[in-house]
Amino acid sequence: MPTEILMPALSPTMEEGTLAKWLVKEGDTVSSGDLLAEIETDKATMEFEAVDEGVIGKILIAEGTEGVKVNTPIAVILADGESAGDIASAAAPAPVAEVAPKAPDAAPATASASPAPAPAAPQAADGSRIFASPLARRIARDKGLDLSSLKGSGPKGRIVKADVLAAEGAPATPAAAAASAPAAPAAPAAAPAGPSTDAVLKMYADREVEEVKLDGMRKTIAARLTEAKQTIPHFYLRRDIQLDELLAFRATLNAKLASRGVKLSVNDFIIKACALALQEVPDANAVWAGDRILKLTPSDVAVAVAIEGGLFTPVLRDADQKSLSALSAEMKDLASRARDRKLAPHEYQGGSFAISNLGMFGIDNFDAVINPPHGAILAVGAGVKKPVVNAEGALAVATVMSVTLSVDHRVIDGALGAELLEKIKTHLENPMAMLA
Repeated sequence: MPTEILMPALSPTMEEGTLAKWLVKEGDTVSSGDLLAEIETDKATMEFEAVDEGVIGKILIAEGTEGVKVNTPIAVILADGESAGDIASAAAPAPVAEVAPKAPDAAPATASASPAPAPAAPQAADGSRIFASPLARRIARDKGLDLSSLKGSGPKGRIVKADVLAAEGAPATPAAAAASAPAAPAAPAAAPAGPSTDAVLKMYADREVEEVKLDGMRKTIAARLTEAKQTIPHFYLRRDIQLDELLAFRATLNAKLASRGVKLSVNDFIIKACALALQEVPDANAVWAGDRILKLTPSDVAVAVAIEGGLFTPVLRDADQKSLSALSAEMKDLASRARDRKLAPHEYQGGSFAISNLGMFGIDNFDAVINPPHGAILAVGAGVKKPVVNAEGALAVATVMSVTLSVDHRVIDGALGAELLEKIKTHLENPMAMLA
């Protein structure tokens, strides 16, 4: 019987995507692991691969089609002996051929992204065969789940991917479920209250304008920031940080590391300082989880990276445990692939804290918007020569950087936020101690 290929969900919250490009055509023979198409989500373009084998009998969704809902049939695979005529004549619903998303080559491999032979068909305790899709069997095996305890929702009771994932999440407590859920970009929400599109168009009907169509990323940014400002009780803490000692120390390190091709940036020191501060103030290393707060043990720090049409916030995991040179190399790699939209979802989801640095653009100071469910974000301005009063009480000139910590008051109170910012300042003004 012809087998449908469905639009895959490439991230936990993906509801629709753009079928950017077909990598096969009708009549092509495909095997498990063969690439079928490229799918654009709101954040990245990713490939997905076949799990079942057969012949591409019909492509149902043309490449370039936007807004394709997850689980929408996009193509049909024919098994041996089947023909295109079987597609229209099939009376019963076709079984679902699931597909496994494949992360970009530059991204770390995941279980679902690596083609592997399908495991043997499982059996129940009484010896009867359990009908399950290859991808469902693979996920169940990786997660240690017993397929015999699951009820299939596919044709004739076949267990499919959704059944395994639902069973995996069912026993979890609300806290565990929230802890495992990454901070993925939310699906675009309903448009906020304000003038309608027609009203705005009429307002500028006599002016020359260019309409810019919103892509998935822009829609998500709009929805996320609207959500953040409407639902998160922000408050702001500001400090000035003197950078002269850090700049001198950085110059010394870069001179010694030049032979290894390493060049540390001020941002690398900021990432390290924030990661260490989160360890020293563990109550601030937290996220909002709806009806509870989740305190993280590692310091997973997100860093905003501007790209054409939007931004990414790749996450440097366990940043407190990494050297400055390791953080620098990882940040350069993540930023480069972010600009090419080649990050895998797990590389820009999660974290408890973010950094947004506009100092390189000459911005003295600003207030950043918290990226939910993070507890805080540090807005970093430019280092500027300013008059200061030194420790001896004399007037001097120092390089001063203004920072603003935006804090979610549901997660972090004022005194706790002030303690966190003090630790960040201390590390940046005493950079050598970060190597201890």
